Amino acid sequence: MRGTNDPQVSFTIRTPEQVVPADHPIRAIPPIIDAALRELDPVFDEMYSDVGRPSIPPENLLKACLLMSWPGVPARGAAG
Repeated sequence: MRGTNDPQVSFTIRTPEQVVPADHPIRAIPPIIDAALRELDPVFDEMYSDVGRPSIPPENLLKACLLMSWPGVPARGAAG
């Protein structure tokens, strides 16, 4: 069963908007990734059963892999 994205309340005092400047190039990347993952949504729906225990959403897993592939780029939401 495909899990749903359930955003967690932040444990940090500072938000990404406060840490990353508005004109920083890294801000262009998340919208591109989100658009690509929306296109994959029907594929993900076909891959997961309608019954059973919910999984971690595949979108979250792919975003985590992308983040790990960018050394030196702080995680979104990380206080800096």
